[in-house]
Amino acid sequence: MPSTEEVLVLWNLFKQGDWSAYTTLYDHHFTLLNNYGYKFTKNVTLIEDAIQDLFIGLWTNRQNLSTPVSVKNYLYKSLRNILLRKAQNQSRFVELSDDSSILFEISFDQQIIVGEEEKELQTKVNFFLTKLPPRQQEIIFLRFYEDFDYQEIADIMGITVSSAYKLLYKALHSMEVALNK
Repeated sequence: MPSTEEVLVLWNLFKQGDWSAYTTLYDHHFTLLNNYGYKFTKNVTLIEDAIQDLFIGLWTNRQNLSTPVSVKNYLYKSLRNILLRKAQNQSRFVELSDDSSILFEISFDQQIIVGEEEKELQTKVNFFLTKLPPRQQEIIFLRFYEDFDYQEIADIMGITVSSAYKLLYKALHSMEVALNK
């Protein structure tokens, strides 16, 4: 996995028309973007179409793109916007909006459990995560599973940094109350 600095070098090479750098960016981010898209919809075709649209748009507009602070953040935000737009434009798909009931699931590869106590706690956490509202599930995923900072989360979710702090606090508080029952 390339470091953040290496990804920025690839980004700048891609912007100059380097096809190899572009395909490396695609290959490196495809699985991450696919997993993130799966948090919004289980329609794999829609997710893959959105990722393709994202990368086609990047290649087409590469000369007009700036260099983002975080390429991963930029790609997540772009994919989120494309998925929401595609879902709203296609009547055969469930409309996705900030208030819809998007079910987030923790992917299997992130459920590595060492001991029985941890397994029991993980089961409780996963259960209570599914009971949280979709936006709270999303912020927990972005903060703890993708390790984004609050500024990046705010940018991806289209909220203020202050709102990101409040939303995460509310989600964690709800989880704490539920776990202590």
